Amino acid sequence: MLESKFIQDVLARAKQHYKTIVLPEGEDLRVLKAAHLINKDKICKIILLGDEKQIKADFAQNGWNINGIEIIKPETSPKLKEYADLLFELRKNKGMTEEEALKTAQNYNYFGTLMIKSGDADGMVSGANHSTADTVRPALQIIKSAHKDRGVSSFLVMVSNDRPYVFADCAITINPTAKELADIALESSLSAIRFGFEPKVAMLTFSTYGSGKGEQVDKVVEASKLAREALNSEEFKDLHIELDGELQADAALDEVVAKKKAPASHVAGRANVLVFPNLEAGNIGYKLLQRLGGCEAYGPMLQGLNAPVNDLSRGAFAEDIVGVIAITALQAVK
Repeated sequence: MLESKFIQDVLARAKQHYKTIVLPEGEDLRVLKAAHLINKDKICKIILLGDEKQIKADFAQNGWNINGIEIIKPETSPKLKEYADLLFELRKNKGMTEEEALKTAQNYNYFGTLMIKSGDADGMVSGANHSTADTVRPALQIIKSAHKDRGVSSFLVMVSNDRPYVFADCAITINPTAKELADIALESSLSAIRFGFEPKVAMLTFSTYGSGKGEQVDKVVEASKLAREALNSEEFKDLHIELDGELQADAALDEVVAKKKAPASHVAGRANVLVFPNLEAGNIGYKLLQRLGGCEAYGPMLQGLNAPVNDLSRGAFAEDIVGVIAITALQAVK
């Protein structure tokens, strides 16, 4: 892992900006190893949440240098009251009391997210020991969506044969509507641009240009239409985004198949952003590629937020976490 040119470039770019990333899961050795690797190469400033005595003992036992890493225990932090007050102000209209805010702010994912909201960190990576919902909920409540007309979704960066791809949505939106699917395509395009490649977006399903029929195909056709219309807007028109659909995966990725199924397409056979028709397809697809195909998988990461909060697969390796930390740092660059 971490051998691809893509992730090496991401690490080098992240190092130039040296953002502060908070890791709430200081009890997990994979997270601690990732923190050590990031800190050793001075890629980001790392803040670990957890018990200082135990974390230092784990570092010492593994021969890792902890100098430069900050450790905070939320329950005893001098900033706990400040963060709790902030949470209360943000959530009181939803019925949260001051007592509930103080209790909730001690939850490590909420504490880390409140650090970002307060300007004490630039981003957060969690999920090694938490569900996606536990990671995402504080972000949606505190950081919130950057666009009123587009929701928050997720993406992964998959690296195959040193070539990066954006996969979406593999973690958040279970069964997106056509509008939500179009929004996912737009946000995924922006994510791809952030990582340095021009998006060629394939809207995937089991049909290419009408070869299959059904409501599922109709949804992807409509989503493709909505996304293309949005690409003509002021926000997107100068970004050199190409999008096509509906396409099958082989037509999207294989030039020989593309010439047969979609010869006039500028995306077919060259796609690097794959938008799946639902979470089921995306989640299964990326895990098969990771486990059977040997692809590097970084994420899932959130897109469309005001600041980056990113999720991990609970099966993530330490090297995967390093990649996600670096990607999160790049997302934090304005």
